[in-house]
Amino acid sequence: MKRALGFTALASAALMLMLASSSPVLAKDSSSKDKPEVQYPNATRVAPKLDLTSEKDQKNLNAGLDAVTANDKAKALQYLQPIADGGSKSKYAQALALQGLATVKYQIDNDPKGAIALLQQSLANGVLPNDTYFQLEYMLAQFQVADEEYQPALDTLTKWRAEGKKETANSYALEGNIDYRLGKFPEAIAAIKKAQSLTDKPDPAWNQILMASYSQSGQGDQAAQVAQQALAANPNDPNALDNTVAVLMQANKNDEAIQVMEKARASGLLKTEANYVNLAKLYLIRAQSSSTDSKPDAEKSAQVLEDGMSKSIVTASADNYLLLGEADELSDNTSKAVDAYTKALPTAKDGEAAIRGGQILLSQQKYSAAKSMIQQGIDKGVKQKGAAYMLLAESDRGLKDKAGAIAAMKQAAQDPQTAEKANAWLKKAGAGK
Repeated sequence: MKRALGFTALASAALMLMLASSSPVLAKDSSSKDKPEVQYPNATRVAPKLDLTSEKDQKNLNAGLDAVTANDKAKALQYLQPIADGGSKSKYAQALALQGLATVKYQIDNDPKGAIALLQQSLANGVLPNDTYFQLEYMLAQFQVADEEYQPALDTLTKWRAEGKKETANSYALEGNIDYRLGKFPEAIAAIKKAQSLTDKPDPAWNQILMASYSQSGQGDQAAQVAQQALAANPNDPNALDNTVAVLMQANKNDEAIQVMEKARASGLLKTEANYVNLAKLYLIRAQSSSTDSKPDAEKSAQVLEDGMSKSIVTASADNYLLLGEADELSDNTSKAVDAYTKALPTAKDGEAAIRGGQILLSQQKYSAAKSMIQQGIDKGVKQKGAAYMLLAESDRGLKDKAGAIAAMKQAAQDPQTAEKANAWLKKAGAGK
């Protein structure tokens, strides 16, 4: 049975959130007299002397960067491209123009590779003040992550921290995300925990990377603890609920996952089809693995689905009716199971539901109904065609239709999995070769 959420998906969602919340910030010309507070006071890099002296270049540069901020690509290219191409003698102006063009590539053209190349040119230029230089270097790491260049991104980020001598919560969160992508789960855990320690308002998305890293490194209990803490802090957050259930299922803590979801259901917090279906699946999994009595959990599985359907949250899809049929069948509510399998058949992608319904009818000696349902299943397509034809033959035998049974058994004999049994039956019936 498939799980609703995978940790790779969770971590990828966290990465997108982190990149979206840290959009590139343009570095404007910082040669004016009113200078902002120094952001990298302990940097090891020696700041170069700026060479922007032309008021025209400064005016065009700022106009181009303003256009980038306004997402006006045409105007940005009009002002910045000539400067980047050497139209200005100032290397400083060229570097900032390249940065602006890189932002255009990333934000407007959705071209991270092109943005990376331009940023690298800007950084290699050599004439950027430290604050701008390290800001662009950090931006480069972000672009490399967006382009899935994880090892280069980690190298860039390591260099940024070593030379810029700056530690921020966001930078460690980004490092943790990169480590996760590289399969360096202990390092990812350490980086995310460091990020959380550097702020009193950690991004909830960071917990997704932390949970995924714990899970991938075999620390399911730790992952579950993080998930439950996050849910306790945000009990009304549907994402926290989904994450908690996913991590508990990954850790095979189905009982705890059920408790969490039932508490949410009692509080009216189960609001999506996935919520109800997942809870029903959890009950069914527990019922199927029960060594004593599977009926109570199977009944709960069916009840959850019916509850969701009555609220028009769970749709009347083939998959949902198939799940309901399985739950009803396991709880010995055979009439409801056949009804569910019948409702699944019209929109089902194959005939498996019809075969299951036909088997129940066959066990009840309702041969005519069983034959009809099994034939519909065969016509729609089944994985074990030979076994289906043997069920069809049994239905014909119940109806005293020897010719029909022989015809069905001959079909079963063509399937390697049932050939031996089918041929033995045909031989005994005097219809063998």
